[in-house]
Amino acid sequence: MTTITHHLTDDLILSYSAGILPEAVDLIVATHISLCDECRAALAAQDAVGGAVLERGRAEGVSDACLAGTLAKIRGKDWPETTQHDTPRDPVLPAPLRDYVGGSADAIRWRPVGMGVKQAVLRTKGTAKARLLRIPAGAAMPDHSHRGMELTMVLKGAYSDADGRFARGDIEIAHEELHHTPVADVGEDCICLAVNDGPLRFKGILPRLAQPFLGI
Repeated sequence: MTTITHHLTDDLILSYSAGILPEAVDLIVATHISLCDECRAALAAQDAVGGAVLERGRAEGVSDACLAGTLAKIRGKDWPETTQHDTPRDPVLPAPLRDYVGGSADAIRWRPVGMGVKQAVLRTKGTAKARLLRIPAGAAMPDHSHRGMELTMVLKGAYSDADGRFARGDIEIAHEELHHTPVADVGEDCICLAVNDGPLRFKGILPRLAQPFLGI
């Protein structure tokens, strides 16, 4: 059984319940909630409060074309090609994430970014960016800080940094004040889902030179 010790904040859960998060942030929150009983219960509580508020609100009239317009927008939305109902289970990728990859972890198209680290950028709308990272066992990510918020969720293996150790299901929430060097545990590669709403700030000259080409 997965023991999760690093969770979402109340603000993220509330924003997810309200449906106001960027797609990339929405994806990582949904992925964490799919594994975390504690955050799933917190979301249910927020949904219940939101439902009660809607029930007490004043009803507004809508036009006869409202339903037709809503259905037309749903049909025109650029959904991922697969859904969790027709995608086989995978021991690495939770259901919300499998839809973006197009299947199991075997379908991920990894691209090297240096120092043995590989990434796969996921297609999402908005300024926040989502990517999968694969860090070799015992290897370190380049030393960096952040311009904005970075959310990192472990899918396989584990890593450690200044904030502690993060294993499967754990999510790290990093802001501009955090300067860290994530190091994967020895024994197996670490696969993470990372979301940034701003570029990273690398300390080393080589990562800074490569940054425009890697999109991180």
